[in-house]
Amino acid sequence: MKKIAILFCAGLIMYSCATVPLTGRSQLALVSSEEIQPLVDEQYDEVLKKDKVVTNTADGQKVLKVGKRMAEAVESYLVTQGYKELADSFDWEFNLLQSEQVNAWCMPGGKVAFYTGIMPLTQTETGIAVVMGHEIAHAVASHSAERMSNGMLTNLGVSVLSSAVGQNPSMTQAIFLQSVGIGSELGMLSFSRKHELEADELGLTFMAIAGYDPREAPNFWQRMLEKENGAAPPEFLSTHPASQSRIDKLNKHMPKALTYYKGK
Repeated sequence: MKKIAILFCAGLIMYSCATVPLTGRSQLALVSSEEIQPLVDEQYDEVLKKDKVVTNTADGQKVLKVGKRMAEAVESYLVTQGYKELADSFDWEFNLLQSEQVNAWCMPGGKVAFYTGIMPLTQTETGIAVVMGHEIAHAVASHSAERMSNGMLTNLGVSVLSSAVGQNPSMTQAIFLQSVGIGSELGMLSFSRKHELEADELGLTFMAIAGYDPREAPNFWQRMLEKENGAAPPEFLSTHPASQSRIDKLNKHMPKALTYYKGK
């Protein structure tokens, strides 16, 4: 019986695989971005109610300007690459929230939040584009749905969202928050690092397509590295790759990104 169950789970996982747009990587897809969209809308509204929204400030308008410009460029690029349905699925929203957190995130469907704590590190609109491209890439690659699929299977042993909610709604919410980058769990780390590096690669291309110089990306992460000043946890205990690792990989992908950059 145990062997049959294992074979069933293995078959389910193989059947429930998808391919990440543009990179071709296989990913677990027990739930889709569309299925978790109600959770996204609810949680995004809660965040906006809880945290002070400062989108009407000078920095907030920069975030909005860069977000709209990049969203338009990414949608156009996705259409040319044969992903019109994906491009049409986004309902973009960009907000700057008052918080010392050095963070930003993008939920499925294009719900983006920047925190004021990250703005001094971005310095310019191009710096904002580095972060924006990375966060938009998470949505394009359906990383949240993949993380949630993994979390449901690992923590609840279920592969259907309705079953997860009925079985343990609080755990399901926790898994969802982790899947969109709000919260962390050691069991999710290997997936998070893989997603972060994939988002770095895609984000580099996205900012270049939108007309922002991708060569600013390593500079941003160098500033992040200097801010860490040795205080960052070991990479294997971090939800993000070490900054130096990111810098090295970004430089590796730079020649490809520059082919899309018209401002060079």
